[in-house]
This record gives sequence, structure tokens and C-alpha cells, in this order.
Amino acid sequence: MPPRRGDRNDDGPRVNQNIRAEKVRLVDADGEMAGVVSVPEALRMAEEAGLDLVEVSPNADPPVCKILDYGKYKYEQQKKAAEARKKQKTVDVKEVKIRPGIEKHDYEVKMRNARRFLEAGDKVKVTMRFRGREMAHQDIGLGVLRKMKEELADVSKPELEPKLEGRQMIMVLGPDSTKS
Repeated sequence: MPPRRGDRNDDGPRVNQNIRAEKVRLVDADGEMAGVVSVPEALRMAEEAGLDLVEVSPNADPPVCKILDYGKYKYEQQKKAAEARKKQKTVDVKEVKIRPGIEKHDYEVKMRNARRFLEAGDKVKVTMRFRGREMAHQDIGLGVLRKMKEELADVSKPELEPKLEGRQMIMVLGPDSTKS
């Protein structure tokens, strides 16, 4: 059965007949404090105004209720939540793949990309892949990763030190907000 107008859903306040307190502190449609009244009296006042009785502060003693348009109230709450979501920054993990025998120019390009990602506030996962006999020279790969970490130290902080996982060595650098 679909919920009726005035039924409380789990994500919203109690409305109209669902208010369980005996007495409530009432704020009328004009925003004026009407004092402590019984719920039936508050419901009657809300009905006269053609609006809903909404419990805005259920934990107060007695609970605070407002006479307002519940549909408009829910819409404004959704707009506030959407605005808050829009303002928060999500941190993405960008990946930079390199090889142990990386040449100077290729290394500089990868460094430029990693620096740009870190300055934009994203994390950078540096993956060093070893193929064939390169596994015998992990020290070369570790040296390249350490050099990269040192050169990016002004804009990053290491979140995961270089470690070998199978045939690849991984390092994660996070943006350092204290060095901006």
C-alpha cells in the first residue's frame, strides 16, 4: 500500500497525525512562536491555515512543530542536499604506468601528468610493470619509483610505499594539502 500524505517515511520528519507527543511547542505559519499546545489544537490550526503540521525537532522537550507546506519543505530539503553534494570534491585515483627501462623524455611526460593529477587533488597510483628478465632487476624499478616520489614530494605525500605484487611494483601518492 503506498504511503498516504502525512505518513512518516524513514528519511523525513513526522507529519500531521503521525506526531506522537501529547503537547508540542508550536511555530505558526508566519514563523511566530505560538507556545506549547496540544497536538489536536496544533492540527486544527494547521488545517485552518491549509498547511501541514511538521515535527522539525523531535528530540526537544516538548517536540517543536511548525505549520508549513510539507511538499515545499521536502523540496527545499532536497535542494539543500543536492547543493551540498555538488560542493564536495571526490578524490579519484589516477594511474601512471611506467617500465623499469623508461627513457628520460617518457619519464618527464609521466611526471608532468602525475604532478597535474596531484595538484588537481587526485591520488596517483604509479604502476611499474616488469616483463621477462626485468624481474631480475627490481632494484632498477625501485630506484625509478623512489626518484619519482622524491621529485613529487613538494605536492604529494606517500600513502603506499613501493611494494612488489606479482610482476608489478605499486606506489600510491596522495595530494598533500598542507604544502599548497
